[in-house]
Amino acid sequence: MTYTGDVSVGGPADTRDIDGVRLTKIAVGEMHNNAYLLVDETTGQGLLIDAAAEPLRLLEMIGDTPVAKIVTTHQHADHWQALAEVKAATRAATVAHRLDAPGIPVPTDEVVEDGDTIAWGASLLHVTHLVGHTPGSIALTLNAAGPQPHLFTGDCLFPGGPGRTTTPETFNSLVSGLEEHVFARLPDATWIYPGHGNDSTLGAERPHLAEWRARGW
Repeated sequence: MTYTGDVSVGGPADTRDIDGVRLTKIAVGEMHNNAYLLVDETTGQGLLIDAAAEPLRLLEMIGDTPVAKIVTTHQHADHWQALAEVKAATRAATVAHRLDAPGIPVPTDEVVEDGDTIAWGASLLHVTHLVGHTPGSIALTLNAAGPQPHLFTGDCLFPGGPGRTTTPETFNSLVSGLEEHVFARLPDATWIYPGHGNDSTLGAERPHLAEWRARGW
């Protein structure tokens, strides 16, 4: 089966294997949020990115996978509406950036900063702090040093441009952060998994960086 990342609310999940990690993507909620379950195939432990909505559907996707951690990419409510229920059912540790943790009503067990790693099983995600969409938004990179990294961007980067900002200052901060900490560091083969909608690659988006900067917020 070929992974496309094209999922819809109420529809089936999409799954792929990535060098010892099985990824499952599902769309949930009124804002069509993506949630991602990463299962470390060495240990069987899972990590969930954004318990966004529809806790019963998320728990159905999780099944009997022992989820060690739930990472919230940023504090906006559409990314944590199912967090309390999923945490209660799985007893997973919650993870978020220091600056956004106070805006998430479920207490954060593990606070992260730029450059940290999030470990589960035998696998690691590398944390990149991107200021602009919110003060503490994070992107998460799997296989950061490999020929094809896999980047979970929350609402910081989508096919077609950066996420929503509300002032010229926050727009410039987000675009500069993407240029310096994402596009300058990761290869074109990097696969992008956004917080809403379809996937992309850095190679597909890179030619438009100057266009995004000129377009402004």
